Amino acid sequence: MMEECRMSENYTSLPYHHLNSGITYHRPPQRLPEQVTADSPATDVMTDFTKVSAITMGPCATIEAAEQRMIASSVRLLLVTDQANAILGIITSTDLQGDRPVKYLQEVGGKREDIYLRDIMTPADRIEVLYMVDVENARVGHIVETLKRVGRQHALVIDLDDDRQQVVRGLFSTKQISKQLGINIDPTEVAKTFAELEAALTA
Repeated sequence: MMEECRMSENYTSLPYHHLNSGITYHRPPQRLPEQVTADSPATDVMTDFTKVSAITMGPCATIEAAEQRMIASSVRLLLVTDQANAILGIITSTDLQGDRPVKYLQEVGGKREDIYLRDIMTPADRIEVLYMVDVENARVGHIVETLKRVGRQHALVIDLDDDRQQVVRGLFSTKQISKQLGINIDPTEVAKTFAELEAALTA
């Protein structure tokens, strides 16, 4: 009781204020180099989820909501997660804008606004990944060649936690790499863009 009395004598309450409308919140920034070369460390072009928050949505989110989330967050890939943050799959802007929604509607019927991420996402067991231990010893040129070989615009990077369990550490994207290399890439023209990247890297 005496301790409580002394505490009330030493401290006063802080004033409350009203929250303004339309405000946002702090997000951890990752400062990637503005320009890189083929010989720069691969980590210079990797979105590192220990330094910037991954953008996620639940499997029951609609594809329209996912499109809006991507636009608002300036990303082209979302992790689809459950309530325990376990990764169920991934969804990319190409998935949303390509023929996956069309094929799904042809198979099951309905309307575009009725399609959920779980219906067209790439499930976790079909995702190929890179290991951080390899990335740490790689250069930008290695990542470009890797993405070129598999014809993809994104690559997830996996690390191991203290229990030796996989955990997603980061992400490579052709959009980010091309920005830092100073090349404009059309994400819908994979073959062409990789030819442009290769030409720039060997110039």
